[in-house]
Amino acid sequence: MSDQPTSILPGAGGFGSSEPAKTLPNRRPLAWNPGTDFGLLLLRFAVGGTFFAHGMQKVAGLWGGPGIDGFARVLEGFGFQQTVILAWVTGITEVVGGALVVLGFLTPLAAAGLVGITINAVALRAGNGFFIASPAGAGAVELDVVLGLAAAALTLTGAGRIALDKGRTWNRRPAPWGVLALVIGVVAAVLVLVLLR
Repeated sequence: MSDQPTSILPGAGGFGSSEPAKTLPNRRPLAWNPGTDFGLLLLRFAVGGTFFAHGMQKVAGLWGGPGIDGFARVLEGFGFQQTVILAWVTGITEVVGGALVVLGFLTPLAAAGLVGITINAVALRAGNGFFIASPAGAGAVELDVVLGLAAAALTLTGAGRIALDKGRTWNRRPAPWGVLALVIGVVAAVLVLVLLR
């Protein structure tokens, strides 16, 4: 056996190499930080609070909302069956899901429920245009898309450490739990569109 190094890469001590191996500068390891926790808290308040408010418009008629009967008529106009039951399910999902997202409790499942609602909203009104500033702005899907994607992001990131989920398995390893929750939310949305319309 020879004592000669066998690598031919520069700086690796190969044939004819007289350069010492270069070392990379020490970098601070990527770690969780308080800014991330605070950012997730703000995102949860924006997404969860908006859904909570929309749910209260549907369930209780607050803030100029249609109430259950009015929302059931809207659903009937879109061709849904069992509109009163569906109006209750939608309103309660928005209220409870929004509150849970704000609190950071059962976040993947709560946010996935909100994703399911936005999938239906976008599917029903996609022909009205995307931008709110368009001529058909009242029925545009811009806000629904943003809220749905933000809720999907929360299912995959978890609630952060400023949350009731702190220390729970789905918050320490959010990606697999988030993917499972998203699958459940998407399947529920598709079933509502296919079976109740």
